[in-house]
Amino acid sequence: MATHIFTTLHHLLSLALIIPLISGATVNTCRSYCGNISIDYPFALQYGCGHPGFRELLFCMNDVLMFHISSGSYRVLEIDYAYQALTLHDPHMSTCDAIVLGGKGNGFAVEPWRSPYMNPISDNVFMLIGCSARSPLFQGFPGKHLPCRNVSGMSCEDYYGCPAWDLVGHRAAGSMYGSNPPECCAVPFEAIKAINLTKLECEGYTSAYSLAPLKVDGPGGWSYGIRVKYSVQGNDDFCGPCEATGGTCGFGTDGIRQVCMCGSLNSTSNCDSVKSSSSRRTWSMVEALAGRFLDAFFMTSL
Repeated sequence: MATHIFTTLHHLLSLALIIPLISGATVNTCRSYCGNISIDYPFALQYGCGHPGFRELLFCMNDVLMFHISSGSYRVLEIDYAYQALTLHDPHMSTCDAIVLGGKGNGFAVEPWRSPYMNPISDNVFMLIGCSARSPLFQGFPGKHLPCRNVSGMSCEDYYGCPAWDLVGHRAAGSMYGSNPPECCAVPFEAIKAINLTKLECEGYTSAYSLAPLKVDGPGGWSYGIRVKYSVQGNDDFCGPCEATGGTCGFGTDGIRQVCMCGSLNSTSNCDSVKSSSSRRTWSMVEALAGRFLDAFFMTSL
């Protein structure tokens, strides 16, 4: 009988040691890949993972990573975590080799609640093509070269030298926007805050960016695409302690509140608090089981 008691107590103590390891396990279920692109915080492919400001932003389709905002869907060519930037591709965007007209391009416009988290970099130029004289671009700017201008050494004057213009023809712009607007108007994103071809009454657009201090001669060597700078608001004091204690940064079902995912449990701070609480609950459970077992044993022994 004594041997049976000690064997049972041994099992209970073993359970007390194993349960905290299981309940406190911190398995990162959020980090993943799409094709050859790593998906890490603040981004995620699963709802509840990453930063709430970047939720429902990336989608993986047949190993192709797509970025979706209010203006449309774009292919993600790169996520540069060191410089906090994404490089996007719009298939209906003009380049040096082809001018795409018909207002098919996405342009770039984010939802107002997302705008604090991401915007094109300051060295990204948008060149709007075939805009109407009624376009908001030209209203209030007669006889001036605003907002159309050179951005980081890239301008429409340079872009007109691309082979694509030989295919669509090129007419000279008049001196007054109201009478004969330029075929191409180069603007920085911050000048108009949104590239919406319908609202701007433009037929097409291209986007190019400069990675200073590298300077490329001519539009044929420009990097075509949309380079977006992203940032997590504040110093993100929540995520650091979470990851330092083995957790994964995510958010709650309300889509706003940040949580630290610690295996099967979530915390509002970090995983150390979850492990400590879990251990206390486990020991209480084991103690209760052991107490009940001993009470039952001694009652049957009387």
